[in-house]
Amino acid sequence: MNIDEKKLDEFFLDEQAELTDDDNGEIRVNNNELVATVLDWLGSLFMALVVVLLIMTFGFRIIDVDGKSMEPTLIDTDKVVITDLFYTPHDGDIVIISHAEEYPKPLVKRVIATAGQELKLDFDNNAVYVDGKKLDEPYIQGMTVSGDTPVEELNGIVPEGKVFVMGDNRSISLDSRYRQIGLIDESYIIGKAQLDVIPHTYDENGILKFDFGGIRYVYK
Repeated sequence: MNIDEKKLDEFFLDEQAELTDDDNGEIRVNNNELVATVLDWLGSLFMALVVVLLIMTFGFRIIDVDGKSMEPTLIDTDKVVITDLFYTPHDGDIVIISHAEEYPKPLVKRVIATAGQELKLDFDNNAVYVDGKKLDEPYIQGMTVSGDTPVEELNGIVPEGKVFVMGDNRSISLDSRYRQIGLIDESYIIGKAQLDVIPHTYDENGILKFDFGGIRYVYK
């Protein structure tokens, strides 16, 4: 086949292909170059997927808030970015818990006291004390009512490897005040809430709607 008898544009569809003349005046596609290009592309795609998986596993994840137990801080259906890399629970952190003693579903709660701290709940005066200091909790909603666990079992030193958690909507939250939840093992904590990326609010009719102005870091 002579070069002037072939339409050259058929050989330029792939810009990565190398066109060479052989001794017979024919044009050939360098298949080795094409294969190398495809392999490089697949390798880059694989590395990108590995990075995404590592970030999802050890860095950042997005979770959905389910329920009203963390209102008004977090609203039902909010989407929150959490981190878990080298995380250690601290007082006031909002954490995501994989499950509790007898409760298999994930929970979103606030850490009230950690291992070694002394906890005291004063239900009569709607007060919480940690290491003898009354907590300033402007974020809570409703009264801190007692659960089904006797207060004498709740008050005292938090055991090693455990944390005591409560929801901000104190009057309805199912948390460490109840036997179904109890003290949370630190190994059950998936991560700490960092950023509310899809916040919601209630309109005048009590209907949930997206609140663009509510995008914020999650803190006390």
